Order: sequence, then structure tokens, then C-alpha cells
Amino acid sequence: MKHIFEKGGKALYLTPLRALASEKFEQFKTYTKLKKPDGSRVRVVISTGDYDSGDTWLGHYDVIVVTNEKCDSLLRHRSDWLSSVTLVVADEIHLLNEIDRGPTLEVTLTRLMEVNPGIQVLALSATIRNATEVAEWLKAKQITTEWRPVKLVEGVYYNEECQFNDGSSVKVETVDDNPVTSLAVQVIQRGGQALVFTETRARAVQYAKRISHTVGKELSSAEHRSLSMLSEKIRTLGERTRVGDMLADLARNGVAFHHAGLPTASRKLIEDSFRERRIKVIAATPTLAAGVNLPARRVVISSYQRYDVGFGRNPISVLEYKQMAGRAGRPRYDKAGEAILIAQTADEQDYLMQSYVLSKPERIWSKLAAERVLRAHVLASVATGFTDSDMGLQDFFAKTFYAHQFGTEMISALVSKVLRYLYKEEMLEYDEKVLAATEFGKRVSELYIDPVSAVIIRNGLRRVVENITELSLLQMVCHTPDVPRYYPRSRELDELVVYAELHQDEFLTSVPKPEDDIEYQSFLGEVKSARILEAWIEEVSEDGIIEKFGFEPGDLFRLIDTVKWLLYAAFELGRLLGQKELLPQILELRERVDKGIKRELLPLARLRGIGRVRSRVLFSAGYTSLRSLRDASVEQLLTVPTFGPALVKSIKEQVGNTLKTEEWERLKRDKDWQQTSISEY
Repeated sequence: MKHIFEKGGKALYLTPLRALASEKFEQFKTYTKLKKPDGSRVRVVISTGDYDSGDTWLGHYDVIVVTNEKCDSLLRHRSDWLSSVTLVVADEIHLLNEIDRGPTLEVTLTRLMEVNPGIQVLALSATIRNATEVAEWLKAKQITTEWRPVKLVEGVYYNEECQFNDGSSVKVETVDDNPVTSLAVQVIQRGGQALVFTETRARAVQYAKRISHTVGKELSSAEHRSLSMLSEKIRTLGERTRVGDMLADLARNGVAFHHAGLPTASRKLIEDSFRERRIKVIAATPTLAAGVNLPARRVVISSYQRYDVGFGRNPISVLEYKQMAGRAGRPRYDKAGEAILIAQTADEQDYLMQSYVLSKPERIWSKLAAERVLRAHVLASVATGFTDSDMGLQDFFAKTFYAHQFGTEMISALVSKVLRYLYKEEMLEYDEKVLAATEFGKRVSELYIDPVSAVIIRNGLRRVVENITELSLLQMVCHTPDVPRYYPRSRELDELVVYAELHQDEFLTSVPKPEDDIEYQSFLGEVKSARILEAWIEEVSEDGIIEKFGFEPGDLFRLIDTVKWLLYAAFELGRLLGQKELLPQILELRERVDKGIKRELLPLARLRGIGRVRSRVLFSAGYTSLRSLRDASVEQLLTVPTFGPALVKSIKEQVGNTLKTEEWERLKRDKDWQQTSISEY
């Protein structure tokens, strides 16, 4: 507010996750009641998607909440309003330490400081050991406070007792043979809530089921009535699945599980219900610790080890433990928050106390010096006109946190290697020693995809294949590094091998030999992802996809979002490269992936409020075109299952009919007004 009121500037708030951005946006909306010196009110906005846009309209706002990736995209589009930003807040700055998110945050902050030399940077973290080093890089002042709204005590449970780091202890009555249940039930009996962190999604579901049987007995009749309504609400979110039904059943007893495989709507409802103190216990994977603010009186870390593919089980970092422990203690409700690790032996109790409770988080280190990470950032630096020479690039990367920690030699060598790759793949060119992006390179940078993904798409679209099918295009984009690898389960291997052999002539990328085990396993993972998407556009239900592929709704929608964007990129690159004959096919496939429908439903599904389920209901009822909807009477449409007056009115208006006022009023009187929703998940 100081920057907005006194400096006439703008504040840019960066977060690593969309969920956290949404939470901050809701908090900052409180300030929209305030008037600036010119009499206008403070304006707050959030933007987390559409990476192929400079979003000039954001310049009309005072507080702009974005994800790190969105800010990086805005910089690539040289959004003019960024020069008006006088304050950038970088939340969760310790994520510089993460290989996936850290480099984007690091490059974005470096670029913002270069674009706006006078900008103030406020970097926030609850768990950072080498804060002085980060502050020096940012040319900032380190400010450390021990203040916390709720006191935090950390301890270890062993043999029916918790020993805490403040010298106190508490006895825990055994409820069953797993101490997690006992620790959760005890805090509920004392009027609090519990977060249980587990190492896997399956374990989160397992703990939630186990705890729910006991927790349900501790709830009042009023709480059970409230939770019954919550349970039904969960059941009606989107398409009904076994995962949703399981979550709904657990919610009746005040317990839930939370992981990335849940649909966004379900996760948000669980989070809100926990904040409202309706849900008493959440069993979650560690992703929750890095996400939204969801404190509880007691945090139980069920295991301090994680399984790493190829390395077996290893202890988690102190930093990860401190992130989970930091969720303990809810302001206004708790005098203290408790974070508890579980030991099986007395020796393990001592180890956990010394290695985690009494230890400081590890130093954070830049993860920028990796070729796959640097490719997009080097290309963007040239494509956006930030630099036009090798020396300019080297100067920029010399300002990064990596260079601050390790010097410039390693990063300079990697930048040179990346430049050679981008030149070879015709994304960059030299003209009398001036470095410039080709038209292809500039578009790749704007599309915010990995340059390797662009090469795969370009080569795939140019490949001579007699019959390019939906599978061809889906496998091509699933082959890119922008799509996470979903490796097949052992029982799926034989079926996937047979499927791949039957369709080998359709693939737009080279098929590795089975004896190249790692590459072939990765290829089968691509085929699995493509088959899941095929099932989706053939209108297989979410439950059907879960049952056949072991692929949960949240993972499905993330895959859909990623592939939609890559198909958009394929369309744009195909247009640039003159592959006109493929463009209609790519465009149609993208729309089908977006909506999860067969081709015949496309006209109906384009109507507002008509998703994959309702468009199929309409088609089955004989309404196969927009004309048939226009010609149908209101009374006829109201006989279609789940179609209420408001939805019918919306459809009629969209197809060119207008209901007279008296007809609309009659419908409201005669029909059940509970069926008014025009939205579909």
C-alpha cells in the first residue's frame, strides 16, 4: 500500500503455485475498499494462465498476483506496464533450491531487477538458513524475526509419549496399533485439528480411512449433520467417481485425504471445510506443505523417509521437515502448535530429535546450471530483445544467484553449449556477430514451451506418415519434455507393447528398440498417456479411466491442460512452418481434448453451460445440432434430464431464440427452481 499510495507504483506478488496465488488474491481484495490520492479505489487482479499473451490489461491494476511462470511469460512478451512496478514480493524464496521451480524464479527475479534497476524486492521464507547469501544477491537487507502468531513446539513420539523441544512432554493414550491415529484423536478430543503428512497418495488414503472410524465417534450430532451436507456436496462435484465417493464417505466422519491426484474443486472444498473447522483431520502428501496456508493445532509427520526411484528409501531434508512442521498452530484458536515425528525405538527417538527437531534447515543452492533448464531462458533472453550478443548473455547470467554462489565459469560454459544447440536447431542466427532469434525461435519463446518440445513438434509435423491420426498427434506431444512421464505399471507392460507394435506406423517420433530398456520404458509411458487421452476424447468416464489406467482425476486434468497447450503450440508452429493441411485436424483434436468428447458432440459442447455429460444427454435425446435446439420448444427441452429453466433459457438465447418475459416468469413458477445451474464441471 505504501508503494501504491506514496510512490504511485504497482506491486507484483509472485507465488510458486496457482492455489497460493488464489489465496493471496482473496487476501489482497480486502484493500480494494481503500481510495488512492486520485480518488480511485485500489485495484487487485490475479493472472496465472495463458502464457502466449502480454496481458496489457493488467497494467490497469495496482496489485498484480501471478505465478512465477506467468511473470516469466510476461517478461518474454515485454509487457510495458512492468516498468511501472516498484515492488516485487517473491513468496517462498527457498524454492530457489528446487530443480523444477527454482530456475524460473531465479531468472525472473534477475530479469526484473535488470528491467527495473530501482525496484524493491521483498523475498519471503519461513525456512532458509543462508538468508544472508540470498540477501547479498538481491542487494537487499536481511530481516529475521523469531515472532510467530502461535508458539511452535516440535517433538518426537515414542512409547506412548511425546517429548518436545521446550522440555515439556505429553502422554498419548493408545487407540490402535498405529500411533498416528492416537495422536490425531487426542488433539480432536481437546478441541483441535490435525494434519497428517504421509509419503505417498496411497498412504494418505490409507491413513484417512483408518483414522475416520475413530474420529467419527468423537463428533456431535450437529457436526455429523453438517458433515453429511458436505459429503453430498463432494459427491456432486463433477463426474461421479470412486475416488470422489471415497472422499465423500470419509468426510461424513470429519476426515479427508488431500493429494495432487484430486480434482481442484474437491481439494478446495476440503481446504475450505478444514478452515471452517468442519473437517477435523486431513491426511496429505507433502505437496500441501508447499502450497496453501492450512494450519492445524497438531502436525504429525508419519515418516521421515521417502522412496526415490533407483535410490531406495532415504531421509527427507531438514528443510522439508521444517516446512511441514511450520503448518502447526492456528491463530485465534490455538495457544501453541505441535509438530510431531514418530520413532519406533529409543535410538531413533534420539536421532530424530537431533537430526530434525534441533537442526537448522540446509543451505539453499541454485539449480540453474542444467542444460535443460537453461535452454528456454537463453532463447527468451535473445528472442525478447534483452540482449543481442554472446557477451550480453554472459553478463546477464553473471547476475544470477548461481553465479553469486559458484562464480561464472560453469554457467558461461553451459550458456555457450545451449547457444550452439539453439543455432543448430535454427532458433537463433548470427548476422555480423549480432545474435538474433529466427521467426521460429521467437515464436517458441512466446509459446512458453521447452525448445526441445518445439523441435520434436516441428520434426513430427514434417515427418512423412501415410495416415496421421489422433494417436499420432497425441503421442507426438506426449513425447515432449513438457509432459510429465507417467510410467506404466508392470501389469500394463504387455498390453502396451502389443498396442505400440500395432500402431507403430502412426507414430511421429522414432520408436526406441526394446533392448534400450530405459528409453523404451519412457516411450511406453508416452503411449500410456496418449491412450488415456484417447479414452478421454472417446468419452470414457473418469471412473473408467481410473479403473483401466490407475490414473486419478487430478492427474488427468493436469495432463489435459498440458496437452491442450502443446496442441495449441503445435497449431501455431504448424501455421508458421506452412503445414496447412494438418491445422484443422490439430485444432479439432485440441477442442476434443479440452472438452473430452467425440467429434459428433462438438457443436453442442461449444454452448455455454454444456459440458461433456450434458452434450451427450442432449445428443441421446435427439438434439444433435444447434438447429434442432433452436427448433425445439422450451417444454420439450425441459423434459431432458438435468435441464432446468435457467439452463434452457441460456441455450435458447445462445441459439438465437429469445424467451418473452411472461413465458420466463411462467417457467419460474411452474418448474422446480432448484434446477437453475447453467454450469458444468
